[in-house]
Amino acid sequence: MNFKNLPVDSESILAMTWSDYEPYYADLETRALDSSTLDQWMDDWSALAACVDEQFTRLQIPTTQHTADEEIQKRYTDFIEEVQSPAKTADQHLIKKLLESGLQPQGYTVAFKMMKAEADTFRESNLPLLAEEQKLVTEYDRIIGAETVMWNGEEKTAGQMLSIFRYDPDRDVRERAWKAVRERKYQDRDAVNELWGKFMKVRQRITTNAGLPDYRAYMWKKRFRFDYTPEDCKSFHAAIEEVVVPAAQRIYERRQKMLGLEVIRPWDVNIDPFHRPALHPAETVEELNAKALNVFGHVDPIFRQRYQTMMDHHLLDLDSRKNKAGGAYSLGFNVANLPFIFMSHTNSPLDVATILHEGGHAFHSFEAAHLQFHQKAEQYVPAEFAEVASMGMELLAAPYLTQKNGGYYTEEESARARIEHMQGAILFWPYMALVDIFQHWIYENHEEASDGQRCETKWGELWDRYMKGIDYSGLEKYKNIHWHGQGHIHTSPFYYVEYGLAQLGAVQVFGNAIKDQKKAVEDYRRALSLGSTVPLPELFQAAGARFAFDSQTLKDAVDLLENEIAKQETQL
Repeated sequence: MNFKNLPVDSESILAMTWSDYEPYYADLETRALDSSTLDQWMDDWSALAACVDEQFTRLQIPTTQHTADEEIQKRYTDFIEEVQSPAKTADQHLIKKLLESGLQPQGYTVAFKMMKAEADTFRESNLPLLAEEQKLVTEYDRIIGAETVMWNGEEKTAGQMLSIFRYDPDRDVRERAWKAVRERKYQDRDAVNELWGKFMKVRQRITTNAGLPDYRAYMWKKRFRFDYTPEDCKSFHAAIEEVVVPAAQRIYERRQKMLGLEVIRPWDVNIDPFHRPALHPAETVEELNAKALNVFGHVDPIFRQRYQTMMDHHLLDLDSRKNKAGGAYSLGFNVANLPFIFMSHTNSPLDVATILHEGGHAFHSFEAAHLQFHQKAEQYVPAEFAEVASMGMELLAAPYLTQKNGGYYTEEESARARIEHMQGAILFWPYMALVDIFQHWIYENHEEASDGQRCETKWGELWDRYMKGIDYSGLEKYKNIHWHGQGHIHTSPFYYVEYGLAQLGAVQVFGNAIKDQKKAVEDYRRALSLGSTVPLPELFQAAGARFAFDSQTLKDAVDLLENEIAKQETQL
């Protein structure tokens, strides 16, 4: 087979069928594999895997762009069943062939561990179950994507309501907007709980087939968590409860006093305590992009060039519309070596934070583009470090958000946005711990947690433990279903602690930039370029950070953020 005949343009890739792919897989499986053929064999496998992966990504993205389009959903599910499932089986045969050969190409130490973990967890009998799970994910996205409310005679998505219930200066308006969104979500309570039961049944069957004691053990291998354990996560939760929960309470208590309120309610968490007008950084997507170019350019000119490339190739879907899935992401096309960014514009500071965050992911794709598929693809790069790329960019770009730098804000507005962002980093750690410890409880108590209402009760208990400082009196029913909208729990189980660990790394990168911005960015870019060629702690080290779970490292990070917040407050 001539692997150079594999398609490279999107239209041809999307037209591929399993009968097109199968001869390439057969060639790799039957071809002699020794030290003289290893490099070419790896190159060919990488090209083939990249093609299948790009087809999947190009079919997956539209399902989030148009959640109500049944034809788009069908094309995606057909691909999973007819192409992806047999391709995964064929990939497992190749992994087995490579591992049994005893050969190891240079730069594949980590990839080999990942391949072995894949081989250990792969069961052909799980392929239809994984396809079934993916259909449940699509159904979850459909439910969440259809959640709209009528507001002043207009139909608005939950994303469009964010700027109202977070930033409207009228407290009564914020309360009504918050309750309108929560009540709409509550209408889907039974549907999401029913779907949750189906998720749990499928995941239990997957675990049983894999011969593992519980789904957490299965996902630990699937998430390639070689460098830390569930007990490390629980140590991290404890450190957050010790160090960060009190810091979060300090933020809420100060906000309460500044607002002159008896208690902080959910709709008071984001409003400016000085009652200044809400920040509206970019009226249009075009303005958001133009200013993003300038901000990225100040961090490093190469980032401006790369964002411009994404604009030129229409690799940004940033507007807000009905039947568009919630959330934001960046995915890579591993044949084109180009990333794609998805988010929903709301003309709020969240847009700026999101485009910086997803921009960091996109730049990670660019920096690692020189590597082979198994050294750079999303499923092989440790997520704990992938999020350093994104959260690190949020902080590295923060000094350049002002209009004098071509950015979004006046000096005072920038100070407000940066304070909110850094306070948000502190406030996020307790929420991250809540989400992660909740998932540990779920899969340690599979039968009990298969009942969505029991999950609601447990979520409420954990919320009260980690989210201190916000009064939910009379709003318990909304608080208890908040996990319904936390998509990771449903669609990407156990993918959340990565954000907390990565944020700890990102704050360390930020601390380095305060001392020497140029060197910090150089270290950051060098670490991104490594893909998955070195272990997770070494990736952190390359970026100038330490991979840690302890209270002292957290305290150093919180102290740095609180000091920077104090500096920005002098600009107000």
